[in-house]
Amino acid sequence: MNDTIFALSSGSVPAAIAVVRISGPDAGLALASLVGPMPPPRSPSVRRLRDEGGETLDIALVTWFAGPRTATGEDLAELHCHGGRAVVAAVLDRLGRMPGLREAEPGEFTRRAFANGQIDLAQAEGLADLLSAETEWQRRGALVAAGGALSNRLEDWRSRVLVLSAELEAAIDFSDEDDVASLSAQFRESLAALADEIERVAQRPSADRMRDGVRVVFSGPPNAGKSSLFNALLNEGVAIVSAEAGTTRDVIERPVALGGVPFVFADTAGLRDTGAGEIEEIGIERARDQMERADIVLWLGSPDDAPKDSIRVLSKSDLIGDSPKHPADYFVSSVTGHGLDELSKDLVARGKLALPPPDRVALNRRQKGQAREAGLALSRAAELTDMLAIAEELRTARVAIDRLSGRNSTEDMLDALFGRFCIGK
Repeated sequence: MNDTIFALSSGSVPAAIAVVRISGPDAGLALASLVGPMPPPRSPSVRRLRDEGGETLDIALVTWFAGPRTATGEDLAELHCHGGRAVVAAVLDRLGRMPGLREAEPGEFTRRAFANGQIDLAQAEGLADLLSAETEWQRRGALVAAGGALSNRLEDWRSRVLVLSAELEAAIDFSDEDDVASLSAQFRESLAALADEIERVAQRPSADRMRDGVRVVFSGPPNAGKSSLFNALLNEGVAIVSAEAGTTRDVIERPVALGGVPFVFADTAGLRDTGAGEIEEIGIERARDQMERADIVLWLGSPDDAPKDSIRVLSKSDLIGDSPKHPADYFVSSVTGHGLDELSKDLVARGKLALPPPDRVALNRRQKGQAREAGLALSRAAELTDMLAIAEELRTARVAIDRLSGRNSTEDMLDALFGRFCIGK
């Protein structure tokens, strides 16, 4: 944190403009070495960037931000250069030769923002998801977290716990020992109400599913048309299609966006009880495991064998037609495209139900664990009569909420989070 770091913070070159960011205690010295007299703070200025010998590297738009009121909470400079490879390489090479400067590690700018209190952990996690978002649903959900909606909710929970703790401490200080009459009925009602609110948020679908996608598994016996349907919905020839039974031996996965909703499609080996070789048996076992992990199962087989809540699909409708005697949910043809639009719309509708609403606060797996710990502590506190025991449960709840927002975070967890970012973020 005492080093001054720099990196290309815009997209890969060549580009129209390349943004190089410098952050740390020597950012001002570095900028002065490049441009001479410092530009006014927060006023973009056109300056000539020079090397040690005074030779021009580029003519750029430079901005100086004096800490701590900056994106990283420390002195910060930005160079908006021409985005040619040679220009960027020359500027980065010049910075790398300056004493006390080094190239940033992945996510280091954002990590400094977190360490200096410019953002909290919930916002950092939301930003990581926003940078990796590939669908409209992912983008909207990540914006809620990165924009501070979750942080505001956490601060509200923490404030309410602190108010309850203060009321309890006053009762302990000014009441006779074991006299709990001084705790009002509203105190216990407030404990229970906060516990219920936290649990409701924790019960929402996980934000991890927003990032990973809704898992759709294509399952059924051999030669049921799973791979053909898989390819048709993806509109690509990913899976091998053959009349020979047992062609698909392993799980084939592909991410796809339908209607702005992220999915992961998984094509699996055909399920059969006899006639499979050793390798195919392994594929069948993996197929059964995929069905257990699926959010949605597309079942292409006998309706009597369909897993509960699966979508029953009769493929090859171009050959057999829509049989009224077959209780399938959809009759489709991977050859003619018949029924594919209706099936896709159903997948989108079910996918939205499996995801957290993009405009509401949602917790990831780590956050859910801490939220549930806080909620359980508050629920226990509402049932207790011993004020010291209640105080301990309130402390447990506050610590769990602090872990949610990053007030109490381990270095290993932070390393894993900020390692997801690119070099210049």
